Amino acid sequence: MEMNFFVKTHGLGNEYIVFDQSAIDFELTIERIVQLCNIHVGIGSDGILLKVPTGKADFGLRILNPDGSEAEKSGNGLRIFAKYLFDYGFTGKHQFTIDTLGGVVTAHILELVDGKAFMIRVDIGKANFTSAEIPVTFAKEECFDEPVLIDGAEYRFHCVSVGNPHCVVLRENLQEEEIRRVGTLIENHPMFPNRINVQFVKVISKNVVEALIWERGAGFTQASGSSSSAIAAVMVKKGLTDRAISVKMPGGILKLEVDEDWNIRLTGEVREIASGILSRELFR
Repeated sequence: MEMNFFVKTHGLGNEYIVFDQSAIDFELTIERIVQLCNIHVGIGSDGILLKVPTGKADFGLRILNPDGSEAEKSGNGLRIFAKYLFDYGFTGKHQFTIDTLGGVVTAHILELVDGKAFMIRVDIGKANFTSAEIPVTFAKEECFDEPVLIDGAEYRFHCVSVGNPHCVVLRENLQEEEIRRVGTLIENHPMFPNRINVQFVKVISKNVVEALIWERGAGFTQASGSSSSAIAAVMVKKGLTDRAISVKMPGGILKLEVDEDWNIRLTGEVREIASGILSRELFR
């Protein structure tokens, strides 16, 4: 693999740049992360995935948001990283473990197209509704179906962690303008000390929901795997859906399963966009 080689891949329109830390000769500072994720002066991306050494799993992963902050976990990011590992010969196995800031997860390569990983399932982890562990600064043990005033309107928060923090809000109608307007206000609300990912959700049936996603550190996003996992957990806890559901987002559909112990699996496709070598001029 050449020095400063990158791959850009998307999962339902949620795109990441992938690097191997041992094959880059520059430091990923906050300024460089922001530049790389900018479409005008970089490659353009919803974040960066960095393969790093680990003693806890088969592979180590850091997930870097486009604002330079670090995420604990990403469902789409994990599937994109799993494709990278398989396609570029880091492993020939169809099942392996990945160490993230939000814990160790297992990836399963379910389907290949032309010898490349295409359909991938990730065991994302266990849903946790305990306020202090999400974390949410809240008097009750759980912040679930709780009314909070945002921009003069009442929103009912359903908070959960799937290795990273999420706030699910049920809506009768989904409007992109609304989540773009209040998403940042919820993300940065004082009750969330580490900020939070936001999902607006409309229930369609017992096995289908629609969602709009506002990602912490990234903003409005076409799709999100960890957000879909959080949505599935909240829907099951409220009794609004079955334990196996499809989450429809602007970028496409993810399949989710929540077992009796609140372990969550997500399945979806991933597609490589491009690969290349960073120019020496980029950070000059």
